[in-house]
Amino acid sequence: MNAQDLARWLKLAEGAARLGGDALASCSRGREVRSDLGREVKIVADGVVERVVIEALHAGSPFPILSEEAGGVPGETAGPLRWVVDPLDGSVNFARGIPLSAISIGLVDGDEPVLGVTLDPLRGELFAGIVGEGAWLDGAPIRTSEVATPREAVLCTGFPAASDFSSDAVASFVQAVQTFRKVRLLGSAALSLAWVACGRADAYAERDIRLWDVAAGLALVRAAGGAPASSA
Repeated sequence: MNAQDLARWLKLAEGAARLGGDALASCSRGREVRSDLGREVKIVADGVVERVVIEALHAGSPFPILSEEAGGVPGETAGPLRWVVDPLDGSVNFARGIPLSAISIGLVDGDEPVLGVTLDPLRGELFAGIVGEGAWLDGAPIRTSEVATPREAVLCTGFPAASDFSSDAVASFVQAVQTFRKVRLLGSAALSLAWVACGRADAYAERDIRLWDVAAGLALVRAAGGAPASSA
């Protein structure tokens, strides 16, 4: 894929994310819970944002879409390129008024990140990046931090809904992360990775995470000069 095509798809993803943010802002019932299955909570906003984002991506590109709510959505092409969407990563945060959530759109080739866009709808911050070309926050270039050792690093991590919350699993988690200077659990993998991309945090690791949670964020981190993090 050439640079002109990549720029085109990035612009499309940015526009789709902005439209999703507008839909979120205008949805008066967005915080209402529509499905509550233990730790897996879905709110009205998830579906509202997803419909807008998928419609925009379908209208502007031929690629299939994998989205958290809708699952697989066919496109005009059936090749390895596909959009991966999390319409609102951090739904519980949003529902409870905790200002840490994100609209996440990634383009992947197989499972390899190509480009990513993450919108923080409450702060209006738009993170965008193309692997091999660069990453930007509201149009300004961003880079990952130069911190290279855990004892100096801020780690973003979390517990997905499907995590093992047994005492042994939690103890293993603590042992894995205790070498880091600080540990932050934002409740949004997409936002965590965006913050790593711009240097607010130094590393991200999370077990049992889904592709839609991290597709855009992994593209952002790689585009901003980062490398795959070790597992927590």
